[in-house]
Amino acid sequence: MKGTFAIVTLGCKTNQFESTAMAEQLEQAGFGQVEFSSGAALVIVNTCTVTAATDSQSRNLIRRARRLNPSCRVVVTGCYAQVDPCALENLLEVDLVLGNEEKADLLHWLNTDGPKVRVGDIRQARGVSFDLNSFGSRSRAFVQIQNGCDAFCSYCIIPHARGPSRSALPEQILEQVSKFCMAGFPEIVLTGIHVGGFGNDLQPPSNLATLVRRLLESTEVRRLRIGSIEPLELSTELIELVAQSERLCPHFHIPLQAGDDGILKAMNRHYSVDYFRGLIQDIKARLPDAAIGLDVITGFPGETEQAFVNTMNLITELPVSHLHVFPFSRRPGTPAATMGQQVPGDVARQRAAQLRTLGETKQRLYAQRFVGRHLDVVVEGKKRNGWRNGLSKHYLPVSFAAPADFDRRSVTVEILESREEGLLGRLVD
Repeated sequence: MKGTFAIVTLGCKTNQFESTAMAEQLEQAGFGQVEFSSGAALVIVNTCTVTAATDSQSRNLIRRARRLNPSCRVVVTGCYAQVDPCALENLLEVDLVLGNEEKADLLHWLNTDGPKVRVGDIRQARGVSFDLNSFGSRSRAFVQIQNGCDAFCSYCIIPHARGPSRSALPEQILEQVSKFCMAGFPEIVLTGIHVGGFGNDLQPPSNLATLVRRLLESTEVRRLRIGSIEPLELSTELIELVAQSERLCPHFHIPLQAGDDGILKAMNRHYSVDYFRGLIQDIKARLPDAAIGLDVITGFPGETEQAFVNTMNLITELPVSHLHVFPFSRRPGTPAATMGQQVPGDVARQRAAQLRTLGETKQRLYAQRFVGRHLDVVVEGKKRNGWRNGLSKHYLPVSFAAPADFDRRSVTVEILESREEGLLGRLVD
């Protein structure tokens, strides 16, 4: 055993996938993983940089790691490290700074003397290189099918942190999914930075619907979930696939960001409110019970009271199931950070609170429709007080009484009632 390590992960599912890959590298080399709070000898902070708040959170974790074990080695990687390595290099608590592409060669960099910062030019990144044999103790395994983004929304730093959109090879993805199926994972989640862009850079070009069809035809995947996908990339073919297959989760995570055409244009989002409304109506026409979650940003520069009302009115009328709401954050390096008509922070937070209340109402009404029905639930987490938690195909949390040996299982649960914290049910024999 070379020693203990801990990985703390901020941000998206792509970061979670890459943290799992780094953990596998370390375990194969003889390291033993422990909880972050245990004070490991090696601590890896896999950062996010979507907002200034996540940068601050990363710095706090770095300092806490050193307090937990003053002699530990702290390695910082992820999007914050990629975008602003100098800020991290200047922190006394940090021993090594690695870019996003350098994660794949973690062991090499740990054993290489030289500069404290090892961050390459992300604009030169090609392909997706990670390959996993398992996904730890989780019940749902993530598969990274794509990385990077070419969209350059005016508020977003991620294209600078992740580089150009690039796809994993379909054969690589099929092999990864097959490994997870053989390992017994009841659900696979396809993830990436810009999932809907999958295949555009391949020769010959492909697309997400073609990949999903191949996975259904060529693997034993029992339940497949698609990550966040942009409105213009959610094709009729893909919606039809979800409607036709019991193995595809009827769950769509779609970034709306704003319900006002003027704000969408300022955000560099290339669709209209009418287009988005029609997309949601098309999904519901084919899949009446589909879960549809939206990302929404409040307080974007130039968002007048009327523009916000337009967003509220649109979401109120749409048959969506839940919201992910974010007050606008001025991210240095993005066009939106220097735009005029900046909205005061307290106004943005107040608007966010209104949207979250609306989202809670939407989610409560959506969940109630499943009372009395039988749902396929993937068991997640440890047993507590005789109860287990799980996730339905419709992205609804479900609690039910079950034995302790139900890890990594898919079970049928009859839903008895809907509560604020989720659905409550009983195991069906």
